Amino acid sequence: MNNKRAIALHYDGQGAPNVAAKGYNHLAEHIIEQVKKQGGLIHQDEALSEYLNNLEVGDEIPENLYRIIAELIAFSWLLNGKTPPGWEGLTGIDEQV
Repeated sequence: MNNKRAIALHYDGQGAPNVAAKGYNHLAEHIIEQVKKQGGLIHQDEALSEYLNNLEVGDEIPENLYRIIAELIAFSWLLNGKTPPGWEGLTGIDEQV
């Protein structure tokens, strides 16, 4: 029996990310396919999946997950050549003292 699970998160750049979709078996495969088509990051982490599985669709992720989810979102954006709004990095630094 296939016990695949998928939990999709959504982040709009404001507030905390929330659970956008979750499902098992065939629905999990469908969610993964949709995320791939949209260019989203697929991250496999059994412990994180177990924790997120306790949330319902629409729930914000809890504060104790902010750091790990922020790192995953930042990594996903980097892979897609994006940066957070208003962040362009440091440029034109004068290295002479």
